[in-house]
Amino acid sequence: MKALLALARGIDAVTERVGRAVIWLVLVATLVSAGNALARYALGESSNAWLEIQWYLFGAIFLLAAGYTLKHNGHVRIDIFYNRLGPRGQAWIDLAGGLLFLLPMAGLLAWLAWPMFHEAWVTHELSPDAGGLVRWPVKLLLPVGFALLALQGVAEVIKRVGVLRGHLVLPREAPEEEV
Repeated sequence: MKALLALARGIDAVTERVGRAVIWLVLVATLVSAGNALARYALGESSNAWLEIQWYLFGAIFLLAAGYTLKHNGHVRIDIFYNRLGPRGQAWIDLAGGLLFLLPMAGLLAWLAWPMFHEAWVTHELSPDAGGLVRWPVKLLLPVGFALLALQGVAEVIKRVGVLRGHLVLPREAPEEEV
C-alpha cells in the first residue's frame, strides 16, 4: 500500500504542476480576448485566428485542469447522502464513482479522441475559416486532457483505498453554510 500511496503522491504532484501552469492560460486568454476586442472596435481589424486561439485556450483550460479540479474536490457533486456520511462512507462512494464511472469514461474518451488528433496531424488539418489555425493542437488537448483526468482518477482511487484500509486520512471539506 505504501508504494501505491507514493504513486498517488507522484500523480498529485504532476497534476498540481499542470494545474498551476494552466492557471496562467486564463490570463493569456483574457489578454487575447481584450486585444482582439480592442483591435476590432478601435482599429477595425480582426482575424479568425484570434477568435480561434481564444477557444483553443478555453479548451486547454477546461481539459487540462480537469484533473486539478478533481484533485482539489472542485467538481460538481450531486449526492444527497454524501455529506451525511463519515470519511469511510465518502471513501466508498468516491471509490465506486472512480472505478465505475470516472476511469472508464476518461479512458474511453482519451482512446476515442486519439485517432481524431492523429488524423488532423497527418493531414495537416486547417480551420475552414479564412485566416484560421491548424487544428491538431486543439485536437491533441482531448486525449491529453482525458488522460490527465484518468491519471488523477487513479490517484484518487488509490487514496480512497488507503482511507478504507486505515493508511490515510483525507482532509474533510468544510461544511457549506446554510442560507
